[in-house]
Amino acid sequence: MGEHNETSMAPKYNPTEVEKDRYQFWVEGKYFEAKNDETKEPFTIVIPPPNVTGRLHLGHAWDTTLQDIISRYKRMQGYDVLWLPGMDHAGIATQAKVEGKLKEEGQSRHDLGREKFLEKSWDWKEEYASFIRAQWEKLGLGVDYSRERFTLDDGLSQAVREVFVSLYEQGLIYRGEYIINWDPSTQTALSDIEVIYKEVQGAFYHMRYPLKDGSGHIEVATTRPETMLGDTAVAVHPEDERYKDLIGKTVVLPIVGREIEIVGDDYVDMEFGSGAVKITPAHDPNDFEIGERHNLERVLVMNEDGTMNDNAGKYKDMDRFECRKQIVSDLQEEGVLFNIEEHTHQVGHSERSDAVVEPYLSTQWFVKMEPLADQAVEMQSTDDQVNFVPDRFEKTYLHWMENIRDWCISRQLWWGHRIPAWYHKETGEVYVGREAPEDVENWEQDDDVLDTWFSSALWPFSTMGWPDKDSYDLNRYFPTDVLVTGYDIIFFWVSRMIFQTKHFMDRRPFKDVLIHGLVRDADGRKMSKSLGNGVDPMDVIDQYGADSLRYFLSTGSSPGQDLRFHWEKVEATWNFNNKIWNASRFVIMNLEDFKYEDIDLSGEKSVADEWILTRLNETIENVTRNIDRYDFGEAGRYLYNFIWDEFCDWYIEMAKLPLYGDDEAAKKTTKSVLVVTLDNILRMLHPFMPFITEEIWQHIPHEGESITVQSWPEVDEVYNNQQSRKEMERLVSIIRSVRNVRAEVDTPMSKEIKIMIKANDDEIVSELNKNEVYLNRFCNPEQLMINTNIDVPEQSKSAVVTGAEIFFPLEGLIDIDDEINRLKQELQKWNSEVERVQKKLANENFVSKAPEAVVQEERDKEKDYVEKQKLVEERIVELEKVK
Repeated sequence: MGEHNETSMAPKYNPTEVEKDRYQFWVEGKYFEAKNDETKEPFTIVIPPPNVTGRLHLGHAWDTTLQDIISRYKRMQGYDVLWLPGMDHAGIATQAKVEGKLKEEGQSRHDLGREKFLEKSWDWKEEYASFIRAQWEKLGLGVDYSRERFTLDDGLSQAVREVFVSLYEQGLIYRGEYIINWDPSTQTALSDIEVIYKEVQGAFYHMRYPLKDGSGHIEVATTRPETMLGDTAVAVHPEDERYKDLIGKTVVLPIVGREIEIVGDDYVDMEFGSGAVKITPAHDPNDFEIGERHNLERVLVMNEDGTMNDNAGKYKDMDRFECRKQIVSDLQEEGVLFNIEEHTHQVGHSERSDAVVEPYLSTQWFVKMEPLADQAVEMQSTDDQVNFVPDRFEKTYLHWMENIRDWCISRQLWWGHRIPAWYHKETGEVYVGREAPEDVENWEQDDDVLDTWFSSALWPFSTMGWPDKDSYDLNRYFPTDVLVTGYDIIFFWVSRMIFQTKHFMDRRPFKDVLIHGLVRDADGRKMSKSLGNGVDPMDVIDQYGADSLRYFLSTGSSPGQDLRFHWEKVEATWNFNNKIWNASRFVIMNLEDFKYEDIDLSGEKSVADEWILTRLNETIENVTRNIDRYDFGEAGRYLYNFIWDEFCDWYIEMAKLPLYGDDEAAKKTTKSVLVVTLDNILRMLHPFMPFITEEIWQHIPHEGESITVQSWPEVDEVYNNQQSRKEMERLVSIIRSVRNVRAEVDTPMSKEIKIMIKANDDEIVSELNKNEVYLNRFCNPEQLMINTNIDVPEQSKSAVVTGAEIFFPLEGLIDIDDEINRLKQELQKWNSEVERVQKKLANENFVSKAPEAVVQEERDKEKDYVEKQKLVEERIVELEKVK
């Protein structure tokens, strides 16, 4: 039994107080742990593992809030939920941070050596993992810490080796050529982070390559003329009018005399230079890609030490920069080089030796993608397909999979999964295995590590114990139900998880993938360090609380769309929380010694009671439907309107009548309705705003320890009462009309006025008489007349509501001309409403295709609007007579 008393709920909503220590209560209660409860259906989400490179940003907060909403919702629906947390070692990004830190201490990783450097990297990981956990806590994320994983932990490392070796044995991993950063001075490959770009005064060398058929030349330019010896094509844009007809022809490469082809490729920028580009696939990463697309030969013209090789002909053994000078003078002599244009450009230098970095063709490890992609694409036409939400992203995914290239998986780093390949020191033989070779002293392990996406691609199953096929979690919680992620990593991560999981588990990794956009600033710009427009989610929480941030993030955009961050919108949510807090406090203060066992809805209910329970049913239905569709914005809108407008602004006000009255039975019913409605509101809000809902729930009469493990609200047909809904809507319209009229003639609520209600029929008369207590309380009439036939005084204001007309005899308070003008404006409104609805009903397409209920709704509207139009017309005629 939860306690509830006025003193224990603070008079003012203070998110810092509300959110303090609550997370510990949940974690200690083990509410977030998957229970292996086989009486329940499992429901699984794996977290997209954040990089251990730094603190979480707003995108993470958004992404994880959506997952938390889904997992809390499913737990309340009775599923055995596993939301598995973890982090990614993040390869190059982490290594860069650790190297940066060492640099500040005047050291490099080479001073430390591989082992010591990795120790430092693990220290970094521990420090940042604890930051991330503290942020998960601050956000209120209900993850199962007992199953937390890290992409470099022992189990995942075993899974990575298993996958690498299996794919290698199946012929799906091979060694091939690829362009890397090469330092000719230390003769070692460099990762991108070890390349420092500096401005260098260089030149653009403009050359003319002669066409083979003698019909002219094609102009190209380069900053590295020595690489021309390795040219294997000239590329132009396929739509470039100047060169279209040359595609397929050949030019003769000066000095070398080799014939090379002119190819058409979209990569070429028509506006830049001559619009033609020389292609050297062995010495430039972009040229390498073009070479791949056009099956061009790769001619390497340099040795590892930066001298020219056999392919360089007469320049063999010259240093690359000596060769440049010589080749420039030879080309000038031949008349090929016609212009040298001075040019300042960014040139990559080795961080270690300061040598100019050479893009260099080297042997790397690749995954052969076609068979893997084919399986994954084929899966999309079976029952085991991955459903993309919104579904338009499936096209993005399929387009990439169908045009996929082999994946280069080796990286020249130390932090990561080291490639399980060894080379024999004497024979050069390659051994790939799960364990090191037996006579390990004769073998040398590959220095490289795997691309970080290689291990995160296995995340949906490696985290559950695979390759151990008998793992309980794997058999119970795999495949997962939903993955939540941004559209920016569909290619890098989502597609790789799909093909790896299909290949190794023969299943989809997740049933649904919910794609959201990016968080942008209020002007729609991407948040970035350079713009200085980033917002730290922890700062937002410090100011407005996690609940406000979560509710804003989850309801601020529709699926797949970007989200603009506005401080005012977070503040508006804080105001909403404040409203909920005050309303709940009112309820709790008025319950006195009312207990959970006292809840009883069997007694006689007022129209307000019946109406709020009917609306509660409709809200439960709408919220549930929209969460099931992952449309949290719509779900939030229904909740917001129900809580703010209907529960707080109307029901609570009407509940004051019995609460402050003498009818004990009515009092008990009202208290029961208040508790039941508030309890259901808190449960529906809980996935969005876990802290405030737990705090309030603990103060209302309840059963159980925590709202996190309460059941999700369900519609109870017993309380569906459409009649009460109509009656209440009529009452609200009358009360609003009275308030509007008072405002127009500047008469405060405290002053009594005469009110005459002319009802359309006797049924409405008796209904209004039955509910007269509300009209007296909220309209403050001096005299209230309700009838089907009323003598309307000449000088009066009027208002039209469904089923009735209201008159306010206001002798001396009203200008008849003003009232006629106001009525004419109102008539215009009804004329256009009637026209709109009649136009819709005259549309054959609408009437035949729309659901019957929708068409009926429009017919009802037409009847209502025509009635109001007629009444206003009659009133104008009457007032014209008085004039």
